[in-house]
Amino acid sequence: MGRLDKYRKLPVFRKSEELVELAEAIASSLKDDLKTEFLAAEMMTNAYLIQAKIAGAEGGSLYSLRMQNAVLIKLAAQDMFNAVSAAAMVNIGEEDYVDLMREKVEEFRLVFIDWIRGFDKTYDIPDNWAIRFDSSTPEQEKLEDMRFNEDDRFDGMPDSFDDIDFDALNAIGDDDDEDFFDDEEGHDDEEDLND
Repeated sequence: MGRLDKYRKLPVFRKSEELVELAEAIASSLKDDLKTEFLAAEMMTNAYLIQAKIAGAEGGSLYSLRMQNAVLIKLAAQDMFNAVSAAAMVNIGEEDYVDLMREKVEEFRLVFIDWIRGFDKTYDIPDNWAIRFDSSTPEQEKLEDMRFNEDDRFDGMPDSFDDIDFDALNAIGDDDDEDFFDDEEGHDDEEDLND
């Protein structure tokens, strides 16, 4: 198992594998009709989505992105349980499935909580959606100021190629007084480039 697969050893991922196994067992036992196919697909899609989002959360380290994946995991677990409940309510599945899935989702939830409590809340940046970062507090205003500002990025840059002072560029670090640029337009001299 490589470095990129280390998330597979996490208790939360191992517990998600149990969810997938149970969802597969329930989906395969349902009778074949349109309602069943839809609910079985809903269960399996959400079971696999949980695993994908765990991998996604472990693939990055920004708190907001990790929590974004965590929220999607929570919703997928709820949707998976709802699909099992719906199957039982329309009498195309067994009541036992609901209890089994409820128990397995609860086990997963407890491990999930331990997992997200380990996320580093201090490693984050504002994402312009104001979900976690609200500029109404002094602390958040500081974080907002750190955000990338496109106007500052180009501050002091010339407006066009004609505005570049090539004499000043040649003077920087030039000990032997040879001009790197040999004409006014700033085209490189082929001889200088080939030396």
